[in-house]
Amino acid sequence: MLKTEDPKIYNLIKAEEMRLKNTLQMIASENYPSKAVLEALGSVLNFKYSEGYPYKRYYQGNVNADEVEVTAEERAQKLFKVPYVNVQPYSGSPANAAVQLAILKPLKSKIMGLSLAFGGHLTHGAEVSFSGKIFKSVFYKLNEKGLLDYKEIEKMALKEKPDLIICGATAYPRIIDFKKFGEIADKVGCYLMADISHITGLIIAGVHPNPVPYVHIITTTTHKTLRGPRGALIMVTQKGLKKDADLPSKIDKAVFPGLQGGPHDNQTAAIAVALLEASKPGFKKYGEQIVRNSKTLAGELKKYGFNLISGGTDNHLMLIDLSNKQVNGAIAAHALEIAGIILNKNAVPNDQNPPFYPSGLRLGTAATTTRGMKEKEMLKIALWINEVVNECPKIVLPKTKEERAEVWNKFKKELAGNKKLLLIAKEVKQMTSKFPLP
Repeated sequence: MLKTEDPKIYNLIKAEEMRLKNTLQMIASENYPSKAVLEALGSVLNFKYSEGYPYKRYYQGNVNADEVEVTAEERAQKLFKVPYVNVQPYSGSPANAAVQLAILKPLKSKIMGLSLAFGGHLTHGAEVSFSGKIFKSVFYKLNEKGLLDYKEIEKMALKEKPDLIICGATAYPRIIDFKKFGEIADKVGCYLMADISHITGLIIAGVHPNPVPYVHIITTTTHKTLRGPRGALIMVTQKGLKKDADLPSKIDKAVFPGLQGGPHDNQTAAIAVALLEASKPGFKKYGEQIVRNSKTLAGELKKYGFNLISGGTDNHLMLIDLSNKQVNGAIAAHALEIAGIILNKNAVPNDQNPPFYPSGLRLGTAATTTRGMKEKEMLKIALWINEVVNECPKIVLPKTKEERAEVWNKFKKELAGNKKLLLIAKEVKQMTSKFPLP
């Protein structure tokens, strides 16, 4: 039907399918959902309005939508062993916003999160985000080794006395010690929220510590290592209920009507499917393989002289500082895309370059592992990354935006016809042909 009704969009979707099929998806925040998840996402639940919560809706005709939402809630409660879950947030940022609006006072309360420049998230208090505009914010950083320094974090917390500490990151390749964060928050007497968006699947698989016993609130997206649709969950733990018995009600009201209208029932259904898949034995094996692949890839990249922030990885991602290679992260990411390896440019701790032309690269193994790739393939990928970076020009970025844009456009043109990159793209396509999309 789509092919005849709107051939342009149909062809673009098919083109995207081919791009996914023929390239290596290594952006750490991306993954492939199953056919079952996509089937739920594309179902008739797309067009139902369900403002409110199960059995307390503002529209009629929600008998099935109610059961879908309750099923998703119950599956999340069972999987994470928490007493309360809200499955309605449209994505991770609204979920974090809902928590903050539920427990903090605008212009008065203080958030303490990991600095954006050191791997934190926009919604953890960054000045350019609502979280930094509506609330006061202070930031902890990584130490010289690229690791969380819990003693320094504790000192800052006791000095600043935040109302909310957020632990979690978007570019931190090591284990997060939730227990230590819990002890720090207890000393301050503040709320502790764990944003586990990147590592949810690893926690479920048992290859990363679980925050549930130590934090009050947990937020997570549902599409990264969990392999669900784009969406989010907000969870309150038993510890959270002890601190504030009304916390679930406050969060419910912050989500709806505070931030959102009706939930996307098709998204809720797809989340429910993903949670069921994550409860099966095979998911644990998947999580374990992610980490094995990540460690193998990191080790091999180090052999090629790449500087990995923190020296390696414990999870699904790694962060590379290309300064020693004298290659800019933006140019390297573009060159790698030409070669069929899709990852993202990323700032590194104490980065001297601007955000659009940062010094680093961030990459992960969740999606390649979903396709069935293992250690053998990681060795080949590391070789390709090294070869591509060696093809990149070694430059010092000009100071002005105009000059940087001119240099950027010049090298884009030069890289477009690079024979080595195009040859690697063919080799990547040969490899990916052996690992079908799910």
